[in-house]
Amino acid sequence: MSIWWSLHLRREAASVPLARRLLLGTMETAGVDPDISYDLSVALTEACANAVEHGGDATRGGSSEAYRVTAYLDGEKCRIEVIDSGPGFARAQGLRPARADAEHGRGLWLIRELADHVHIGDKPGRGGTVVSFDKMLKWKKDPSLLTA
Repeated sequence: MSIWWSLHLRREAASVPLARRLLLGTMETAGVDPDISYDLSVALTEACANAVEHGGDATRGGSSEAYRVTAYLDGEKCRIEVIDSGPGFARAQGLRPARADAEHGRGLWLIRELADHVHIGDKPGRGGTVVSFDKMLKWKKDPSLLTA
């Protein structure tokens, strides 16, 4: 089975739960194990929150900039990409890792812990960051997509 979708979202906090709900609904319908779905939804939430907070270009009115989320469920793997229009990841490399008790700055670490493979880098061309991650899927015994 192969399912994919892509969203073009405003950089607003309200967009984050929308992307998360769509991912969870897609995975539930496809019959993905709830633990895997949860891990990927948390990783997606962190990537979207980073795009909302850091992904705009202030010179172009950063508050109205958008970001894109694409999810691919293909065979035994789910790949998620979050692409923004911010200054790019390379410019942010000088940031120090967050302390364990910090309220902010742990999102990328969490994504790395929850996914099997993670790539974070600059978007080719006009700037921005691409956060891409994937995870091998496990399936429920009775997926609703197959029983409908």
